Amino acid sequence: MCKATISSFQFFEMFPDEKSARIHFENAIWNGNTTCPFCNDDQITTLKKEGIYRCKSCKCDFTVRMGTVMQGSKIPLRKWVYAMYLVCTARKGISSLQLSKELGITQKSAWHLLQRIREACGDESGQLSGIVEIDETYIGGLEKNKHNSKKLKSGRGAVGKAAVFGMRERETGRVKAFPINGTTADILQSSIHKHVEKEATVCTDEHRGYSKLEGYDHLTVKHSAGEYVDGMACTNGIESVWAVLKRGYTGTFHHFSVKHLEKYVNEFTFRLNEGNVKIHTMDRINSMILGTIGKKLTYKALIK
Repeated sequence: MCKATISSFQFFEMFPDEKSARIHFENAIWNGNTTCPFCNDDQITTLKKEGIYRCKSCKCDFTVRMGTVMQGSKIPLRKWVYAMYLVCTARKGISSLQLSKELGITQKSAWHLLQRIREACGDESGQLSGIVEIDETYIGGLEKNKHNSKKLKSGRGAVGKAAVFGMRERETGRVKAFPINGTTADILQSSIHKHVEKEATVCTDEHRGYSKLEGYDHLTVKHSAGEYVDGMACTNGIESVWAVLKRGYTGTFHHFSVKHLEKYVNEFTFRLNEGNVKIHTMDRINSMILGTIGKKLTYKALIK
């Protein structure tokens, strides 16, 4: 086993009870300096009940959950950190039904928990640079496999599917991906300008949406002619991202609703970006914990 990976057995040795999980969350979020989420003051007093603190300035009581996506959740922190462990280590993801069995909670609660974890996976890092591979894909079922009442009867291929746009920095393997409303030149090129540094080298296929792309060294491979590598030009790296995403779609989740598609894509890109074998599992979990800060996602908002 890779030294950067911990087994489930090792995980439960690290977190034998709720107190150990709470202390880990406090260290990850506060870094040893307990801070009031209401006024950001660090003049804090500890109350008799473990895990509850009072700010001397604003007199407010709070826990480590306050001001994070975990706020208001009744699920124990030990189960939260185990769910994060499972999300980080399951390459193709874990379904809410399977998670409910692992944690001993209802499927409804497991689904809400997973959606909040995915909310914490959002990528807010800077632009990509160097050689960047760019491609788009489509997520959704085949028209021929749908019930007749649900068929759009508007053709084949991408009909009835949602478009996802992705970029992968070749040197580091860092990925950015997100759903888009279409694959027109305006949408594709504006996304590139937003997420890729100027004068970077971009590699794409021959999709006409990339034609006349300005501000970059643009290399193209012609997939229609059976060309997949031409010197430095290839999109094999970003296509491997789509392979993992679609294996998760087919084998684990079976369906991504368009409404929540961005959250599922965030989960997969987080796992790819943080999944380097040299990055310790606990460091990946800590990155996810830090991602919960300042986020809020209620069940009512999810189903609205």
